[in-house]
Amino acid sequence: MIGVIADDLTGAAELGAVGLRHGLRAEIIRRGEPSGQADLVCVDTDSRSCSAEEAGQRAATAAQQLHAAGARWIYKKVDSVLRGQVTAEVEAVMRQLKLERALLLPANPALGRTIRDGHYFVRGKLIHKTEFARDPEYPRRYSQVLRLLKVPQQFAIRVVNGERSMPGQTIVVGETNTSQDVCDWAALSGAGILPAGGSEFFSALLKREKLLVMGNPETSRLPTTGRELFICGTATKAARKFVTDARRRKQPVLTLPMELTWGAEFTPAAVAAVTQRAVNAFAENARVILAVGLPAVRNVEVAKRLSHSLVQVAENVMARISVARVFAEGGATAAELVRRMGWSRLAVERELAPGVATLSVQGDQSILLTIKPGTYAWPEKWT
Repeated sequence: MIGVIADDLTGAAELGAVGLRHGLRAEIIRRGEPSGQADLVCVDTDSRSCSAEEAGQRAATAAQQLHAAGARWIYKKVDSVLRGQVTAEVEAVMRQLKLERALLLPANPALGRTIRDGHYFVRGKLIHKTEFARDPEYPRRYSQVLRLLKVPQQFAIRVVNGERSMPGQTIVVGETNTSQDVCDWAALSGAGILPAGGSEFFSALLKREKLLVMGNPETSRLPTTGRELFICGTATKAARKFVTDARRRKQPVLTLPMELTWGAEFTPAAVAAVTQRAVNAFAENARVILAVGLPAVRNVEVAKRLSHSLVQVAENVMARISVARVFAEGGATAAELVRRMGWSRLAVERELAPGVATLSVQGDQSILLTIKPGTYAWPEKWT
């Protein structure tokens, strides 16, 4: 069994889908112990928004849990653009597993996210000149990688290019301008080194093990009809385009009241009204879209409340009518939905596209949950 520690649900699902691509049965654990039936166990510590101390403690506990469950090796998944408590969690896992070196490759060149000359680029642009600069919780205001990361407490940290080396007591951030760079770094990872980073590095490590690459398994047993509920909890460019295109196709799109951006309460009457509109929309449509539909906000607490309000409506809708497939956009939105529904263990059923995974709840395919990060686009087959 291989173990993964992720700081949010979308990251856990993304790597679970990578494992599925390589022929591994993958499950995501939010609470409780691994089932013992999976080849890949991804623990979601839900620590992206925690303090450094709390995030480190959760990561260390997950490492201890996976080690006790018999993981052959453990991968620390981090956000590809280094949001969250990256160094605190990496350090905590290193201490828990008694490792002196970590190799951190967060970038995904295949998706246009690269590190070159110590700077982070997104599709050729310096990251602080992209929409990541407007992230409400972790705005990327610099492109220098070492400025995007907090200074470790116990270990040194350095960005390495050219002659690849792995000094002791160090977190090495490997520059990755191409997918071949990722593969070259993966060849250096081994015993005594904690591998950490994004999905492309994890996939390269699985390829190095020469695991059977079988692609997605037969999915004819999964529901292909029934009601579809989309929950778009972000205001990214990809989300806005999806909503605009849906309206152009005359698909029902329901949004939150404008006054919520000013800090107004989402009253029970307002929740009930939006819920009823969604239920009524399903009477004549197989697909309904719930979206924030408000201007982007930079206040972290307001942004969280908007996401929670949207999920509150979704939960109420699902309590009143049967929904076969749920699509959640944004890590915070997906995590809030899973919390509200009380889903503690999820099985990875299908990879629709890089970063877009379909999950079932404890092996029950009556409801399928498909999630993706806010900055990724939905696959065309669903749009």
